[in-house]
Amino acid sequence: MSLSTAFPPPSISPSVNTLAGLLKSQSQTIAFAETATGGLLSSSLLSVPGASQIFKGGLTLYTLESRLAYAGWTPEHISAYKGPTPQIVSGIASHVKGELGPSWVVAESGTAGPTGGNTRNRTPGYVALAIVGEGGTWTREVETGSKDRVENMLRFAEEALKFVIQVLQGEVEPDKVEAGGEDGTDRGNL
Repeated sequence: MSLSTAFPPPSISPSVNTLAGLLKSQSQTIAFAETATGGLLSSSLLSVPGASQIFKGGLTLYTLESRLAYAGWTPEHISAYKGPTPQIVSGIASHVKGELGPSWVVAESGTAGPTGGNTRNRTPGYVALAIVGEGGTWTREVETGSKDRVENMLRFAEEALKFVIQVLQGEVEPDKVEAGGEDGTDRGNL
């Protein structure tokens, strides 16, 4: 098997191509803010010919320090951090949208495993997803039930891609209330 047929991974390749087609047909752009997927969303979309028409950028915000540098976080955000939540990822997505100006931002933060914490949002297999666009903010939480790190990374990417496709196709309503400050970083309890 050549490298080009192994990437993007077969489990997400159809969704990557669907997303690219939707964005191109709607003349829209996208950016990603990733933690647990480690850049898998960005690199997979970039594998599609013509990606420069639709891809505005991607951030891999794996550490809390990277969120200070690139996601608009303050030391207060770091000290109050208690794991990923929909509010946190929607705040990150809002910040990235303001900085890069794409039509859409998809953000994710989760626990790929095999180890994690004692709370639901730090359990291996948990991911919080957020999509921010002109029409609002959409959030979703997913639990895979797996402790396998690579499996979770792929599942998180797959779920994020399915979610953004549903949003672009108008199948999912935006969240009713957007909490937070104007820059999207003041999201209450972190």
